[in-house]
Amino acid sequence: MKLIIIFGPHAVGKMTVGQHLAEMTDLKLFHNHMTIEPITELFKGYPEHFHRLKDLFRNEIFNSFLNTDQYGMIFTYMWAFDAQEDWDYINNLEQLFLSHGAEVYYVELEADFNTRIQRNKTENRLLNKPSKRNTEYSEQLFRHLEEKYRLNSLPGEIKKEHYLRINNTNMPPEQTALLIKETFGL
Repeated sequence: MKLIIIFGPHAVGKMTVGQHLAEMTDLKLFHNHMTIEPITELFKGYPEHFHRLKDLFRNEIFNSFLNTDQYGMIFTYMWAFDAQEDWDYINNLEQLFLSHGAEVYYVELEADFNTRIQRNKTENRLLNKPSKRNTEYSEQLFRHLEEKYRLNSLPGEIKKEHYLRINNTNMPPEQTALLIKETFGL
């Protein structure tokens, strides 16, 4: 089994690249908003319930998936590199999959700020992420989190065996997905 973790800042194209990679391979896409969207409206203003349920859903999905004969999973994540809890989360996820004999691959996407601001309003994003449909609020959150966290790694910071960093500012998602597929032989 394989786990491909696609990470990067807001609207860099994690889900869209994951969609294309899933179409090109036997990998299944589990983008982070698949657990965020069902509970966002129910628990607005109750972060302790929101985070507990989001993590519970994800853990149950990961554990159940590991007990299948699937080829593998693509998981998307916005990793705050200056937040230890995000490092812990990724390391725990990696250990979970490795303990079941899976291979873990890391793909970091980066794109310039203005490109991501435009991508924040794309049809595919708004279709798959209802919480982003209030584009004014979504952009405010985008800018706030961009100021609060470092959402791309520093050179040499990621020391994983299977790691690929892609600047996809001017690269279509299909081409980005193909590069991932070919680099890791998926």
